[in-house]
Amino acid sequence: MSVSFILGLKSLIPAFQFLKEIIVIAVLLIGIFSLRSRPKFHILDYSLFLFLMITGVYAILPIGEQGLVNRFVALKSTSFFVIVYFAGRFINLKSVYINQYFSYIVLITIAAGVVLLGEVGMNLHLQTLTGYADYSYYFFNFEPSGHFGLSWTFESEGGYKRFASFFANPLEHAAATLLALAIIFGLYTDDSNRFKFNNLSMLALAATFLSILFAISRAPLAGYGLMIYVYALLTKRKFITYSVHTALALAAIYLIYLFTRFEQNNTGLIEVVMNTVDFSNPSSVGHLVEWIQGVISMINHPFGIGLGTSGRVGGTLGENIGGENQFIIIGVQAGVQTLLLYLFIYVVFIRTGIKWFNILKGKERKLCIAVLLFKIGIMLPLFTSEVESSSYISYMNWFLSGLFVSVIMQPTIKPAHLAYDH
Repeated sequence: MSVSFILGLKSLIPAFQFLKEIIVIAVLLIGIFSLRSRPKFHILDYSLFLFLMITGVYAILPIGEQGLVNRFVALKSTSFFVIVYFAGRFINLKSVYINQYFSYIVLITIAAGVVLLGEVGMNLHLQTLTGYADYSYYFFNFEPSGHFGLSWTFESEGGYKRFASFFANPLEHAAATLLALAIIFGLYTDDSNRFKFNNLSMLALAATFLSILFAISRAPLAGYGLMIYVYALLTKRKFITYSVHTALALAAIYLIYLFTRFEQNNTGLIEVVMNTVDFSNPSSVGHLVEWIQGVISMINHPFGIGLGTSGRVGGTLGENIGGENQFIIIGVQAGVQTLLLYLFIYVVFIRTGIKWFNILKGKERKLCIAVLLFKIGIMLPLFTSEVESSSYISYMNWFLSGLFVSVIMQPTIKPAHLAYDH
């Protein structure tokens, strides 16, 4: 989008922006009209449909101060993932080649790592060359900020650059890395829980490590470690679990040491680490302020104050309340009941993934691992950002989720349900 903007194609960008939604809706309609029999529905199907209906009502009714157009724009940002889910839910499973599509994501991950190395080597954000700042200001009313002429998300405390590779920003880069790690674990883990080490898998893992390291995003970094730990528990990798326990113990000891020495040495990375731990750095304080504002709003207005009052749309209109937390963003706009429903959906997905982990085989199992691990890993970033507004992250997450539910709702579970690669 930003490259199109600097090339003088800004009049076409609105069409580009909605093209992906048109494609998703087309896939959904094709899937529905291709059904040969009435599908069996899972509790997740009903829950997601209910979520869409509730937020749809909030968009139609004159709730809040936003106009009808802004409410529907906010509806797309908040709830379009449900449409993506059902596109995956009703797609013909025989047309889905899991190994092939997962391999594409692995290649994207490696490519992102290569671009990242170029950025780090030149100490230059790719986004300074692609018109990011001008595009963000023109379409979203976000003025350039920070020391690098982009936005504050491209830098961390202490002046360290946070790199986004070819993603929209470092936060999306970090979240995409969690998706990549889940895909890698799913693709290269066989039915006996053995991980297939080869040149491609090792390159991909190295790329995810570099990406999560140089994105310098705390919640995704914690999610990255949590995914590795959960994967080790699921696959009974005792060496990894013991290593994680040892690393946590050493980290705790080191933090205690830093607390005792902080006044004598409070510069550089030590300052970043310590201010993160005690929530005194500007980013953490900003999150807390936004959370408190959102919680107060939900206490005063438990049924919400209307779509477009929080999140990306609210920020664009300059009226954002509690926009640093996906859960709070939903609760502020559509009420506590909608927030609880969203939480319920995530919990059921995780429980369902754990249940089917040792039942499914072949391609279905790879899909189960990827969906389960990503749902777990993304939970922490959901507390610090509006993940559902990121098209790549949200669409991949929910399309694979719909595909997973479609698999487990088949009359019989056999590896042949998913097409094998040619």
